[in-house]
Amino acid sequence: MLNKIVVKGARENNLKNISFEFPKNQLVVFTGVSGSGKSSMAFDTLFAEGQRRYVESLSSYARQFLGNLKRPEVDLIEGLSPSIAINQKAISHNPRSTVGTVTEIYDYLRLLFARIGHQHCPNCGR
Repeated sequence: MLNKIVVKGARENNLKNISFEFPKNQLVVFTGVSGSGKSSMAFDTLFAEGQRRYVESLSSYARQFLGNLKRPEVDLIEGLSPSIAINQKAISHNPRSTVGTVTEIYDYLRLLFARIGHQHCPNCGR
């Protein structure tokens, strides 16, 4: 199993035959000027292909309700796992909001830590 994701020849939207690789199981951030293809790479290429591969693994009965997903314009993607995406939307200006609540990642983190977390007592250390 690869410990990296390899993308070769991505041509989705404004991407022009981009090839790169980045590590798996680590936080990866796409940065760049406006219009440089960050969202095209993250959502239209990587997420779309991860979601398409996941849907292909479902039974034909389940797939009939989801419809066909378009394959992104890319020559090769290796090492990609099934993927989820968090919606992008306008920011609310509530003074009590945190980064976690505004991006709604807090809900996903609560689910994650509820499943994999271990209880710890700060008083007795158990």
